[in-house]
Amino acid sequence: MRLFAVVGPSGAGKDTLMAAAAAARPGVALVRRVITRPAEAGGEDFEPVTPAEFARRKAAGAFALDWTAHGLSYAIPHALPQAEAVLMNLSRRILDDAARVFPGIAILNVTARPEVLAARLAARGREDAAGIAARLDRGAPQAPCGAEVTTIDNSGPLADATAAFLAAIGQTP
Repeated sequence: MRLFAVVGPSGAGKDTLMAAAAAARPGVALVRRVITRPAEAGGEDFEPVTPAEFARRKAAGAFALDWTAHGLSYAIPHALPQAEAVLMNLSRRILDDAARVFPGIAILNVTARPEVLAARLAARGREDAAGIAARLDRGAPQAPCGAEVTTIDNSGPLADATAAFLAAIGQTP
């Protein structure tokens, strides 16, 4: 099993590429995150929990990794799916923690041109212009020492980015 941290700015298409890879290859599995977001918020397949339930699970040691971002709490459970390639959507801020918890984890940095990101974020409708600008101001991930980082540009056709993504995880496009 090879673990991959999929990181990048909001709107880059991380979840889209992860889902496309899992649909294209049976040897690819996705980690289902636990998030304090309502189920109807949509987007990725995640386990919605209340903040109180999240805090209870965290105190009980149920999570391998956890973090907060944008007013929400996120976690990766200890039990990971068994597959050739296991993909987890992580925050760029916790890559050092991920490298300690999952030695040998590789990092896939999914990105897109700023104008593409801005258009995608606006289409989502979750944030105002100031919130979008703040998201676009974040820099590239700081990879843990010695970590393998592959950057995938998802500005163009999804088929091109999916092929690059599959190649990066060792799954022939």
